Amino acid sequence: DTIAARNLVQKIAVGASAHSDHGRDIAYALLLTARGEGKGYQILGKRKLVALAQELGVETDGRPVERVAEEVAEVLLAEFGKQEGELIFAQRAPEGQKRYWRKAGVMPRGVDREIVELLHRTHMGVDNDYKNLILGGLKVALADGWGGSMIATELSDVLFGEPWPVRARINLGVLSEDEVNLLVHGHEPTLSEMIVKAAQEPEMVKLADENGAKGINITGICCTGNEILMRQGVPIAGNFLQQELAVSTGLVEAIVVDVQCIMPALTDVASRFHTKVISTSPKAKFPGTMHIEFKEEDALDIAREIVRTAVENFPERDPEKVNKPEGTMDLVAGFTMENTFYHLGGRFRATYRPLNDAIIAGRIRGVAGVVGCNEVSITHDSGHIAMVKELIKHDVLVVQTGCSAIACAKAGLLQPEAAFKYAGKGLQEVCEAVGIPPVLHLGSCVDNSRILMACVEMVKEGGIGEDISELPVAGAAPEWMSDKAISIGFYVVASGIFTVFGRPLRVKGSKELDVDWVLMTADPLPEEESSRERTVWRWR
Repeated sequence: DTIAARNLVQKIAVGASAHSDHGRDIAYALLLTARGEGKGYQILGKRKLVALAQELGVETDGRPVERVAEEVAEVLLAEFGKQEGELIFAQRAPEGQKRYWRKAGVMPRGVDREIVELLHRTHMGVDNDYKNLILGGLKVALADGWGGSMIATELSDVLFGEPWPVRARINLGVLSEDEVNLLVHGHEPTLSEMIVKAAQEPEMVKLADENGAKGINITGICCTGNEILMRQGVPIAGNFLQQELAVSTGLVEAIVVDVQCIMPALTDVASRFHTKVISTSPKAKFPGTMHIEFKEEDALDIAREIVRTAVENFPERDPEKVNKPEGTMDLVAGFTMENTFYHLGGRFRATYRPLNDAIIAGRIRGVAGVVGCNEVSITHDSGHIAMVKELIKHDVLVVQTGCSAIACAKAGLLQPEAAFKYAGKGLQEVCEAVGIPPVLHLGSCVDNSRILMACVEMVKEGGIGEDISELPVAGAAPEWMSDKAISIGFYVVASGIFTVFGRPLRVKGSKELDVDWVLMTADPLPEEESSRERTVWRWR
């Protein structure tokens, strides 16, 4: 039991560190931008900046935007190394959730603090109580969801602007035969946003023309694709399991990667074509790549070098090796916790009241977050698509992030018209009335924090639950495979949301952990406050 628990919580720690390191990099980029040291960046989300500043107690009146942004970045960077107290964004949770966390001893202090302590506890001869280890894992997961990931989401909105619903195209058919195709793959928008910006400069457009191309086509793979999709409308070529397929079309001049979910064999596939694989992060190097190290201080110049490399490789494309896929799918992306107010209630009733009322009236039975990865043991995307179709058929509004959102977008589920083809009558009526798809694209994997905040708003609006655990909501990762997905699953259940994983966690060696239901037998609340056992996590 102890060995299985240690292995499991190590996975949580790795996943939480990946998300949280992403959040740290965004905060650092904002800090440099505020100080005038981040070349090419601008603070585009001024409304979000002011709202955050007010929440964090940062003075805004009469101060330049840059000074406000600098202090906000400093406050949130301090969340990573904080040694005592409680995470600032954890205070956003309903009082019921916070009570449970404090009683169970899982309220996170600092992001790095919790990860380091948990890894220490998995060392030989330290924590030998599997239940205590799992509680430590929940604490780290909460530091991810209500800490590192939430910081990444909020500050990305500040730096790059808040997303707004936008129509775009998806699938390998977005690759162009007569343009330079530059794929961005990974997770950090600090790089991909600059590449989009550089590719639009007249100098780069002229260079493409000089090399025989009609333009520069930026497309995305995985979560960095989601980031520039929801803010720039950049098309998506595919999700995790399509990165090698994209290269094998023979149409890709360069694929630029940063961190997370990059297949080690990508360089081997690319070596059969003219495609250059360009790594950019000192944290993630791959044999056989061209390495152009990315630094926020010189972001735009480095992005120009990457775009120029791709453009100058266009004449090397071999027509004999080109196999262009046909067909794309339209989608609508760019929904957030904030702009959902507008779509549900309009300018004069911008609240979650219409959603709660629709649930109370029975038109919508609940909300499900279907998120996560691709994995190779089942047909590509089939787990996501089957689950989401079944949910919307039964009047459950679905919100999605990451590769799961890409999977369902390719299946045509992320367009308003899908409501008439796949949704139940109640959900169909709501979608028709407000003009939204039955499946909402909320962004990249760190943007699962948007789902948490949507739940907070549903509780605030009232009428369907006093805390998140009482809401008609659920989470699922049908095709999970990464450590990040485990961390996401644990912070979702620790936040009170029923959660399903598509395949078992790797705990088969433990009789105590290898069960369908896992209940904490010691309820953290006094007996008079708790009428039932609390499900801390559940998987199948």
